[in-house]
Amino acid sequence: MREEQEPELAMASLEEQMQQLRSKATELLLREEWRESVQIYSQFITLRQGQISNTCQHSDPDPDRLSKLHKSLCLALSNRAEARSRMRDFAEALIDCEQALEIEGTHFKTLLCKGKIFLSLNRYSMALDCFKAAVLDSQAAGNLQTINGYLERCKKLEFQSRTGVFDLSDWVLNGFQGKSPELAEYIGAVQVKKSEISGRGLFATKNIDAGTLVLVTKAIAIERGILSGQGAGENAQLVMWKNFIDKVNDSFERCRRTQHLIGTLSTGEDEEGLEVPDISLFRAETEISSYPVEKMDMGKILSILDVNSHVEDTALAEVFGKNSDYYGVGLWLLTSFINHSCHPNARRLHVGDYLIVHASRDIRVGEEITFMYFDVLSPLAKRREMSNSWGFNCKCMRCKFEEAVCCKQEMREIDIGLERGLDVGGVVYRLEEGMRRWMVRGKEKGYLRASFWVAYSETYGSERSMKRWGRRIPEMEAVVDSVVEAVGSDDRLVKLVAAGLKKSSGGLVEMERAMKLGKGLYGKVVKKQAMRSLLGRLASCSLP
Repeated sequence: MREEQEPELAMASLEEQMQQLRSKATELLLREEWRESVQIYSQFITLRQGQISNTCQHSDPDPDRLSKLHKSLCLALSNRAEARSRMRDFAEALIDCEQALEIEGTHFKTLLCKGKIFLSLNRYSMALDCFKAAVLDSQAAGNLQTINGYLERCKKLEFQSRTGVFDLSDWVLNGFQGKSPELAEYIGAVQVKKSEISGRGLFATKNIDAGTLVLVTKAIAIERGILSGQGAGENAQLVMWKNFIDKVNDSFERCRRTQHLIGTLSTGEDEEGLEVPDISLFRAETEISSYPVEKMDMGKILSILDVNSHVEDTALAEVFGKNSDYYGVGLWLLTSFINHSCHPNARRLHVGDYLIVHASRDIRVGEEITFMYFDVLSPLAKRREMSNSWGFNCKCMRCKFEEAVCCKQEMREIDIGLERGLDVGGVVYRLEEGMRRWMVRGKEKGYLRASFWVAYSETYGSERSMKRWGRRIPEMEAVVDSVVEAVGSDDRLVKLVAAGLKKSSGGLVEMERAMKLGKGLYGKVVKKQAMRSLLGRLASCSLP
């Protein structure tokens, strides 16, 4: 009799231990102590799997008991997946989800967790399938509002990702208040190829009109803060950089895919020998059975970040309602392949953790997508200084043209005159007369006007200068158009036109011109009414 009771007592003791583990794990989960919760659930899962294995070895296992054991295992796996997903350990969380769904294919909590993981990974179609399946579970009846919310989000993001149709108008019209809009990742008609500029670049695979989206991508990691005071600001920036490195390293260690993609980026050495990755690697929905293990020391990671991280553009801080001391740094993978040109054709716009790239002027099929790494509305000598600080020497067609022109004595005198604070209207007049004598035509006029934009903008912005020089220099609209053709739209160009429009209460033609410039600056993600609002903000704020 005693021998028969011993297994029962052992089983009761084990079940009591299991109950205690489950209660403790659940408590930790509710307290959002994710790591500790995972540890306790792991103990419970191991013991429960052992129980199931032992029960199945019996010649006549109790089906009801086996069913209960499987259900409790399914729930534990689902809860561990939830905790792991909160830790952003998505790979392990998905494994837990798959194991739970093998036990119960329509388990509501697991399908919900799996859908949220796919949503975080920007795999919108897969997330949509999970949420649709979750609706079929009986538990969905009490959670319809939650499920329908996820379904609507997935449908919207899947549509954006597939079509590239985005609209930030509501956010703009609301004055950029509240949380920035959720965006999908999107890759347009581009591919990575060897670049004549440097190493590898991003190239258009079809013609792209000004304002059209090129890509939308989410940061691997980002760090932001407010820098105040020179000494304090430098210290704060160093702290932010350290936090940023830690975040990148954390993302690198957690995800094999992220490891592989970061490993494709340049360290600044042996640019010509680097492999050209297929653009499909950067699409979140691309299925790859396994990624190679990337062994990368901290030195290499630091080199990659030094070459590829972007500082968030604060030139429009006032427009977007940001503090002027605002600073942000992040790593966006695909945009790291976009090279600099002083004749750029694309701009970037930061919205939350997303970076939106759009054409700032028309781009031809086969043309390389290029950014400006520094201010290209500057003379050649200044641009050379800035490019040297970045570790390269720009050799774009604009720089080559200006190298030939700037050796002229009269160009040197114009440069000196501008540096010495001579009348800006006179500087513009001498440059225009010089271009006429030197037979400078078309886009090349835009290059030189862009280089001396400071003089042009001060002249057109001054009633006194315009009274003296207005009849002897080109109209502002002609100059702006030529500069846009040379370097794409720019906030200072749009500001000048918008300020003139506001001052003169211009007509339809003037408004259309301003709207076109705005489209090159902000892209087609901002529609007409919202664009008018942005133009009004830009006309009212003082930008450099």
